[in-house]
Amino acid sequence: MHPMLNVAIKAARRAGNVINRASLNLERLQVDRKQHNDFVTEVDKAAEEAIIEILSDAYPTHGFLAEETGEHNPGAESVWIIDPLDGTTNFIHGFPQYAVSIALSVAGVTQQAVVYDPNRDELFTATRGSGTYLDRRRLRVAGQARLSNCLLGTGFPYREDQDLQTYLKMFADMTAQCAGLRRPGAASLDLAYVAAGRYDGFFESGLKPWDMAAGALLITEAGGLVGTYRGEENYLDSGEIMAGNPRIFAQLAQQLAKYSKA
Repeated sequence: MHPMLNVAIKAARRAGNVINRASLNLERLQVDRKQHNDFVTEVDKAAEEAIIEILSDAYPTHGFLAEETGEHNPGAESVWIIDPLDGTTNFIHGFPQYAVSIALSVAGVTQQAVVYDPNRDELFTATRGSGTYLDRRRLRVAGQARLSNCLLGTGFPYREDQDLQTYLKMFADMTAQCAGLRRPGAASLDLAYVAAGRYDGFFESGLKPWDMAAGALLITEAGGLVGTYRGEENYLDSGEIMAGNPRIFAQLAQQLAKYSKA
């Protein structure tokens, strides 16, 4: 295993411990509202601190792009992209679908990825060129060939500045085209599920790099494709992402390209 991935796993597990301890006492949780439907807790902040402490001890020259504290050491070639608790709204309610997401980008290319689900103790990892693993088991995207047979994941926009009406139309379109559509509420885990073959595909817009960076590498290293709704590569900047095996990816693009804002 790559040494940098090892350190990222240690950081993700430490954050998972912080989250699991806090989950035992949710009624005492201090919750702040960043904006409508956008919550942050002291758990998000403590988990992020734990991650950055471990990574910066190991790699003091690296930069960080993290959900709660933003950018550290701008201009660094190696940047860790961190979501300490993806699915905060689920976490606040005790709904067990949330994850820690950590990716390492070097000169703009994601090289390492960890998505850790502290509820199920599932650790999804990838190193560029070396495949994707769930614990020690090699993962492949599902082999489904037809969109009509697919189980897809998505997520709804939750902020007021996002276009819910367009999304509902897209949701209706896609519901008619596939076998099932799910929206559990933690994009990094949804992307890991595409890599594991639990979903046949995924699409969502209005995301941030820390929601997508790790999960996207998990998918490509498991043999899938990731892009914007048009199938283009600038998904991290555009905030919209679409993923699946190569055949499903092409069929998703036919349905979703008209909704692309990228």
